[in-house]
Amino acid sequence: MAMNGPGKESLRASKLSSVYFPLLLGCLLPLGGCSWMVRISQNMHLRGYDVDINNATRAIETAHNDAERAKGYSKRGSAYSEKARYSRAFKLIPPDEYERLFALAMKDHNQATALNPGSAEAYFSRGQAYYDHASLDLTEHKDFKPWFDHAAADFETASAKDPKNFMAFDMLGLTYEQNDEWDNALDAYTRELALNPKLGTDRLAEAYCGRGQQDQTRMNMSAAARDYEKSIELGSKSDDGCSCEPYNSLLVIYTDTKQYDKAWNLVHQEQKSNRLAPELVDQLKRASGRSN
Repeated sequence: MAMNGPGKESLRASKLSSVYFPLLLGCLLPLGGCSWMVRISQNMHLRGYDVDINNATRAIETAHNDAERAKGYSKRGSAYSEKARYSRAFKLIPPDEYERLFALAMKDHNQATALNPGSAEAYFSRGQAYYDHASLDLTEHKDFKPWFDHAAADFETASAKDPKNFMAFDMLGLTYEQNDEWDNALDAYTRELALNPKLGTDRLAEAYCGRGQQDQTRMNMSAAARDYEKSIELGSKSDDGCSCEPYNSLLVIYTDTKQYDKAWNLVHQEQKSNRLAPELVDQLKRASGRSN
């Protein structure tokens, strides 16, 4: 029951959609498929990004010091990046136009970090731009890892400069997840936990499950079982359809390794949740020679 290959990529893309594309869904769902309304909504969003770009340009031109100029560059870079992301996601522009807009975004973000290297916000904003580029490459089956690597470096810097910003740790953990760097993701979420216990707990439950899948794929069943157990202990939210699912995978491991008492304890624990696949419970019955 470990997830890998296309299934794992589908889960990864699903998580990205649920966290980083709510704007896109919010535009489409209320429109009922009317193409002209979609175009109006798209044009409004694009005009909004252009307004943000113009406002940031004025802020740069009227800035009184490097810190103010850096903030303006950072905001303009984010606006360019968001315009590029939105346009590419909706296929409103050809690839070369996306790369042109993204290059403008990077030029501004680089200027912001050069003008104010002590700004955590500048590094966070650039990291978000890198993350968005990687996310689109992932959904289009392109080489996304280098962009996630750049994003991780910037989120690491942002978290070091502002260790009280839980979102820096959150984005750092999510970035490491996308590159299957589960140990690093767990470290980031552990640091987030102290700042935002609820979100940190949810992220840790997901990451332990993800590392468990990696362990199981590598046939390290004892490590996988420990990670799945930790995920369940933290309250894995696998019922939402987007999260990693530790329950059935753990049941398979217990059954295959003849840990029947643990397997039946899990079945009893989850008997009201409907999380466990009936065929896996039947398999446990046959393997253990028990009915409960």
